[in-house]
Amino acid sequence: MPVEITWWGHATCTVEDSGIRVLTDPLFARRLAHLRRRRGAPPPPEARRADLVLVSHLHADHLHLPSLAALAPGTRLLVPRGASRAVGGLRRLARLRRLRIGEVVPGDLTQVGDLVVRAVSARHDGRRLPVGPHRSPALGYVVEGRARTYFAGDTGLFEEMAEEVGPVDVALLPVGGWGPFLGEGHLDAGRAARALARLAPRGAVPVHYGTYWPIGMDAVRPHEFHAPGDEFVRLAAQYAPGVRVHKLGHGQSVRLGGVK
Repeated sequence: MPVEITWWGHATCTVEDSGIRVLTDPLFARRLAHLRRRRGAPPPPEARRADLVLVSHLHADHLHLPSLAALAPGTRLLVPRGASRAVGGLRRLARLRRLRIGEVVPGDLTQVGDLVVRAVSARHDGRRLPVGPHRSPALGYVVEGRARTYFAGDTGLFEEMAEEVGPVDVALLPVGGWGPFLGEGHLDAGRAARALARLAPRGAVPVHYGTYWPIGMDAVRPHEFHAPGDEFVRLAAQYAPGVRVHKLGHGQSVRLGGVK
């Protein structure tokens, strides 16, 4: 059985492997603070179905409490260590929805059915707010079953990326953001293409672009909203010509082969 990956928009994907559905950074909202969903309909109810949910860091567009509240009672979540302390609403939500939350750090392994999920480092500000101490790390995850799928969350390019992540078959890489400028600790299309060259998977799916944009900023650097996916495809062909890039539309899926 191949792995099937569905991109719902932003960093939200479903990875189906070995009969297990893994959902990444669920964000189902039409609007989040000053951001509005500008492309792709909100994910349908089927997107909320998951055996395991991976949360990469505490920013509200990745740990979105209303979206987590839409999950089925008893759903299992992996979140960075310290998340429940830093985000009080997460503790309340876990009680109300009976969510089973596990806090992890890089190197931790979690078994779900025939899958093993390994938390890995990310180079990103993992705090809930842009002030205060750094008590919760930003993470990526490697999901290993019939295939090895790397979900990078939000991260900058770092020297040890390929060594820490290890061999993978598929990489879900952020290639943009939700505003006209990317801050430190992010991958744009060029840095994501260089990350792809280091990781050398069979295939890649660009994510975290072309979904949300600040209200009233349609004319401010609109290419940063529209272009990252195509730019990543172009640059990946230059930096990592052996990797097949699958540029998905919102709600589209791709089926890929198993472990090398």
